[in-house]
Amino acid sequence: MSPGMPTHVPRVAVVIPARDEAARVASTVRAAAKVPGVDLVVVVDDGSGDATAQRAQEAGAVVVGHRRSRGKAAAMTTGAKTVAAIDSREDRTAPRHLLFLDADLEESAAEAERLLRPVLDGAADMTIATMPAQSGGAGGGHGFVVRLARSGISQATGWEATQPLCGQRCLTRSAFDLASPLAFGFGVEVGLTIDLLRKGFRVVEVPVAFQHRVTGSDWRGQIHRGKQWLHVAGALLRRGSLPVRPLLSLLPIPAARVGRGNRNRAGR
Repeated sequence: MSPGMPTHVPRVAVVIPARDEAARVASTVRAAAKVPGVDLVVVVDDGSGDATAQRAQEAGAVVVGHRRSRGKAAAMTTGAKTVAAIDSREDRTAPRHLLFLDADLEESAAEAERLLRPVLDGAADMTIATMPAQSGGAGGGHGFVVRLARSGISQATGWEATQPLCGQRCLTRSAFDLASPLAFGFGVEVGLTIDLLRKGFRVVEVPVAFQHRVTGSDWRGQIHRGKQWLHVAGALLRRGSLPVRPLLSLLPIPAARVGRGNRNRAGR
């Protein structure tokens, strides 16, 4: 981190929502703190049952927390409020931009400069990382949530997202404030993208070589994906952009057959 910078120069605060990430959060914090432009790292401990908060603090982060888990969107909001309070205390005339990173990026968090640069240069209001194939494999999902999110964003805004669920994002303070309150839980990324695009903000995807833990195919992984699907669907429904085709893909009747049946009935 770079203390002592003039308060009129825009800098970047990293916000890391974390739950039960004691094994990884310290290396993520240390790597994020080395990114040029970053002068503050905040970890939001979202009701962890392990030593996440202690490890993050030892690594140099400002740590705040929830006694019980309140979900990703709430953790992001708590982190942003913490940054705003620090900005106010420092009497900053240029509020810090916000860089949201997952707690399990570890050393690859140092790659985040590519995500910051378009925002710092004024070329984008929000950047979203597109990540390479992960070393842990493709995971145990079937792409239902990604297809739902991508279709919903496209239907709402006309913008085609490559990785619509990626949580590694940098955005200006004004963009974050105008997108608040955030969509609930795991719907936060889809909600952010739609809300900012609808308000005319510039959203850009940037390839970044982040690596993180891939959700597995065991029952815990499937429960996680189920919650993610429900949260994303809820965010889209509240924005009037819940697409039909990804929903039909979950049914045993192929969408093409449903479409033909509807056309046949309409022609009678």
